[in-house]
Amino acid sequence: MVLPAFLTRTIRLFLGRVDRPLHLQAAAVATLVLAVVMLLGSYAVVAAERDAPSANLTSYPRALWWSAETATTVGYGDFYPVTLRGRLIACLVMFVGITTYGVITAAIAAWFVGREENRRHRLAEALHDRVVGGERRLSADAEALHERFDRLEDMISAVGTPQGDGDDLTRRKGRARPGDQSRDH
Repeated sequence: MVLPAFLTRTIRLFLGRVDRPLHLQAAAVATLVLAVVMLLGSYAVVAAERDAPSANLTSYPRALWWSAETATTVGYGDFYPVTLRGRLIACLVMFVGITTYGVITAAIAAWFVGREENRRHRLAEALHDRVVGGERRLSADAEALHERFDRLEDMISAVGTPQGDGDDLTRRKGRARPGDQSRDH
């Protein structure tokens, strides 16, 4: 069987890109299956209902409308199958319609969840970069302070200790050595 060109292009459009996420591929396949089931179901219900007494699904346009109502579970009640075969076809159209809309809803939810996960991942990376960068800056600042203290210690040791008992600096600051009773203020 040769498929019409528009149907072939539609199938390629839905299924052609394999780099799409799985939930989008599933939604595309479910939508395509629903469209085929609605078209074939409309044809089959007309064939099943055509000769039935009190049948109201006797034309393809009416059957397409009925198929859309049934697949979306709206069911206005203006058209309905009266034969057993027609009702079995209706069950199939309902089942595929409900399943398809469930898959599409799940695909939309997965898309939202994926976006939120990506946003959180980007925020976590940015936070990690800031923390690591901050640690590097703190580490560099600490290293610079250690170098300054080392230079100060070297300068103090190069000058030597002050003349006297070595506690002039301590007394000038108002701190006495343990056991020293006199304080110079």
